[in-house]
Amino acid sequence: MKHLYLRSLLASSMLMLATPLLAEDFRVGFINTDRIFREANTAKVAQTKLEQEFSKREKELVDLGNSLKTNSEKLERDLPTLSETQRTTKQRQLADQDREFQRKRREFQEDLNARKNEELQMVLEKANKVVKQVAEAEKYDLILQEAVYINPKHDITEKVIKAINTGK
Repeated sequence: MKHLYLRSLLASSMLMLATPLLAEDFRVGFINTDRIFREANTAKVAQTKLEQEFSKREKELVDLGNSLKTNSEKLERDLPTLSETQRTTKQRQLADQDREFQRKRREFQEDLNARKNEELQMVLEKANKVVKQVAEAEKYDLILQEAVYINPKHDITEKVIKAINTGK
């Protein structure tokens, strides 16, 4: 038993002596993907592309929403003077218009989200290639994208953004 204790003590002592040597050779970097999505030229181009692609539909939705609001306000004003049949008809028309508006808004949001995910995926693929290039060129052992805390000296986001923007 004493022999086993001495062996484990010796092994842990050797491990403690070797740990600082390993730590000096191990390089860690961190990238902030949110910042890349905001600042990289490819992300800005993707955002502009999405805005152009969806601006017409967004304007139509805004116009439809304004029309719905105007019709609702008009019905509120006219409600006391309408007959029961007219009131029911107008309310039904307004409900149909509201359902149509909600459907179009939902479809718009789904289409926009799908396209946004496609564009962001392309930006992310480009960023990952650049991160790998930077990591290999500067001999990083590990690059993290998510962390609770990171020392700013390990943040290589600026290098990655510059490399993406210069097309390297």
